[in-house]
Amino acid sequence: MTQTSQEKPLRLEATVIKRDDHHMRLSDLSPNTQRVLKTLVAHNYQAYAVGGCVRDRLLGLSPKDFDVVTNATPEQIKACFRNCRLIGRRFRLAHITFGREIIEVATFRGHHVEDAKDTHAKQNRDGQLIRDNIFGTIEEDAARRDFSFNAMYFDATNENILDFANGMHAIKHQQIEMIGDIATRIKEDPVRMLRAARFSIKLNMRIDDEMKGIIAAHAHLLANIPPARLFEEVSKLLLSGRGFKTLLSLQELGLFKVLFPILDGMLNDPKGKEQLLIQKMLKNTDERIANDMRITPAFLYATILWYPMEERAQQLIFDTQLNPHDAMNIASAEIIQRQVQRIMVPKRFTIVVREIWSLQRRLQKRFGKRVFQLLSHPRFRAAYDFLLLRAEVEGGQTLELAQWWTDFQEAKDDKRANMLKALNPKSGKRPRGGKKRTKPKTETGQPSNDV
Repeated sequence: MTQTSQEKPLRLEATVIKRDDHHMRLSDLSPNTQRVLKTLVAHNYQAYAVGGCVRDRLLGLSPKDFDVVTNATPEQIKACFRNCRLIGRRFRLAHITFGREIIEVATFRGHHVEDAKDTHAKQNRDGQLIRDNIFGTIEEDAARRDFSFNAMYFDATNENILDFANGMHAIKHQQIEMIGDIATRIKEDPVRMLRAARFSIKLNMRIDDEMKGIIAAHAHLLANIPPARLFEEVSKLLLSGRGFKTLLSLQELGLFKVLFPILDGMLNDPKGKEQLLIQKMLKNTDERIANDMRITPAFLYATILWYPMEERAQQLIFDTQLNPHDAMNIASAEIIQRQVQRIMVPKRFTIVVREIWSLQRRLQKRFGKRVFQLLSHPRFRAAYDFLLLRAEVEGGQTLELAQWWTDFQEAKDDKRANMLKALNPKSGKRPRGGKKRTKPKTETGQPSNDV
């Protein structure tokens, strides 16, 4: 599926915003970005900083990433830089590395036409671009971009900005504006729906009712996106420091249920435990990011998938009479396997997810040296934090268990011994008719219950 003759390519013309009419300067770009731009210009190519680095600077934000576009082909870019490697099949890009910093350089994208003989572009039956290496002019490149504020090009030679889609207007009025027909652009790349949600929260901008309706109607197209790509996109959405507000936006647009179909029907009640657990987790994660504390995607997925896993485990116990331990192991494997078909969570994280879940049962078994073994477990802290999160939502016995572990960690050795003894007051008595055995000592110096 390519662009038909009836669908004329969008033609844009640049409005030149002179240096004195805006506050962005060459020095706002990283030194390595400046070096890339100057090198390309020195080789007689056009080169501009574009997208987020221009948009964020005009919004008064500090850019984190710097992207460059040029009329040089990927091979020509590579010839200009010894520290360059070409990546991607869907979009051919050049990555120029300077230590830990990577400057991404893309060639201007061109339009698709029905009778094109070039096989470098391809769309599926839904209109999604699955391969796109048609190169063109800066005007065509601007028309191919998603949102108006991302079609602003900073010229390093004179510090002017070329605004092709009235991006300054969108910034001034704080509104998300998609370039071209909204439905068509979403079909080309459904991830644009996620980007609209992310930008609306990150940049404090509005999505108008028309776009909201179109996104909701096309939300199902996210199922066509490769699961590995969705993992990166979801990380940007929910682990950005604005996860709670982004969740609300995703749910309003009907996108969250497509990303996590396993939760279908569980989030209908806004005050239900499933909803509250995810919300509290994201609020806590946002606070940790604000305080420069460590976070991991494993905790995110452990929280989101906890109640589906628990429900499946209970079903297995009822249907097959499995013991709780085996039921949880089977349920954990099933739920994670179903989720990675939509979002490809790397194995290094799913392993941690299963450990956090498994430790929830072990934290209930407070007997002798097992308690101290748990304290030294490498995942204890994550499991304990997860228990605290559940306690806030569930209350009751979960809250009592969480409070016990909090007190136990803060207690000194003698008090710890008393806490353990209080849980098992008859543990010191030997069984009737049994011979007295010497019990091994725990770290507290008290007899162990694990004999």
